[in-house]
Amino acid sequence: MPKKRHQARYTKPQSTAPSSLRRRDSPSQYESGSQGRGVNQMLADLRRVGLNAHPHEAVEVSQIVAPSVPPSIRQFLQLPETPPPRPRRPPRTDAAGRRLPPGPAPPRSWVSRSDTLESEQIAGAYSQQTLCHSNLPDVYVPSRISLMNLVLRRMVRDWAFVRDYDRYYLSSLPRHIRSALIANLSLSRKEGISLADVRLILLPPPGEGVSSLEDEAQQAVAANDDLEYLDLSGSVGKSIKIRDLSDLMFPSNAVTTEIVQDSWEAPDTGSIPRSLFPNLTHLALSLDPQHTCNVSWKQLLAFSTHLPHLTHLSLAYWPEPCLTPNAKLATVVAQQGQTVQFGGTGPYSHSLDNDWAEAVLVLRRLSKSLYGLEYLDLTGCAAWAPALMHKVDHDEVDWVGDWGKISTLVLRSGYSLTETTGRVEVSRYINNMSTAMMVERRIRTQRAGRGHFITVYRDSMPENMPASLLE
Repeated sequence: MPKKRHQARYTKPQSTAPSSLRRRDSPSQYESGSQGRGVNQMLADLRRVGLNAHPHEAVEVSQIVAPSVPPSIRQFLQLPETPPPRPRRPPRTDAAGRRLPPGPAPPRSWVSRSDTLESEQIAGAYSQQTLCHSNLPDVYVPSRISLMNLVLRRMVRDWAFVRDYDRYYLSSLPRHIRSALIANLSLSRKEGISLADVRLILLPPPGEGVSSLEDEAQQAVAANDDLEYLDLSGSVGKSIKIRDLSDLMFPSNAVTTEIVQDSWEAPDTGSIPRSLFPNLTHLALSLDPQHTCNVSWKQLLAFSTHLPHLTHLSLAYWPEPCLTPNAKLATVVAQQGQTVQFGGTGPYSHSLDNDWAEAVLVLRRLSKSLYGLEYLDLTGCAAWAPALMHKVDHDEVDWVGDWGKISTLVLRSGYSLTETTGRVEVSRYINNMSTAMMVERRIRTQRAGRGHFITVYRDSMPENMPASLLE
């Protein structure tokens, strides 16, 4: 019988390349060259071949890759001087000279937007934006180059559309975005923000199951439980009155309930209005310097009685404390035929008589209501700053008890000096500086270590001020 032939399942690969893959031109030369050279030498030959294909680039690469040699060794070996490195590409800058981020330039469709025109229109609509706006500390302010700032500006520009189209969704925004939106609307619009817009942003629309005003108020309190900052700078005195703001924040007819008490001695819990913003601690009521006559200190005193938990307050550019500002020039005739001033403050009370009795009285009442203040901004109020340290019949502002927690007081003039500033403005600027220093010294003397340490922020004289204006 013939023998069976068994085919091997696994075969050992050949140690040499097959004949079909061998080079037929000069195999001996290739084999000898590959055995005598290493991998690094072969890579160097490939680089040399690539550089020879582009001779101009080879010179530049050699200038960069050439190793540096110490001068003594270069002179000894008679080597040529090392060529200097190529200068770096200058960074890209914009029209203002600011350095642009790395990467390709943005498309023209992005650059051609009218952002600069829009910002100029907003700045022109409200020229006093930088004057009346003072950022309170510990509040959210989006960066100028952030996406959030761009979105808020676009919402302000298209507010007529946003107010109608998104009216049911504005109150559901996070509390810091709602506060920033109110601040932008109040500052960027010429007429300011209206009370209806504030109500639209802060108060949720009446939902299902709300059968009474009390349920609606409880729903509003739940929606604004975490609201801490409210900036109405530039709108108070123009589109918002302090009395209307008080009615919005403390709606007595909506929250109070008539509860029949068992006895007359039981506390009347239903007669005290609750705040719709129970955690509000930062409030900015700065005025537009051109609309300072439309505010009332009497309304502010009534409004402050509901805000004992307020810690930061801005009253920038408020007029002098007076309960009857329209009666400064009014007089009455007494029984003896003598003419008597009708109001507590006359046209010459501060300048000639140095009479600050009414201003001290108003500030005393305000300090008794806002006894939790820690930060007070009185920018642009240097005209009546002496009332903060004046004593009338053993009565003065209590910086130890009522306002003993205030650790930061801002007493800046509200304007800066330039080369074109007149002598009158420079003299007033210097007087405001000295008044702020005297107020700070008076507060520290009155406290004498019993209250918080006070820091008064005041103006400083610019370095490039001409000496002729300071004489």
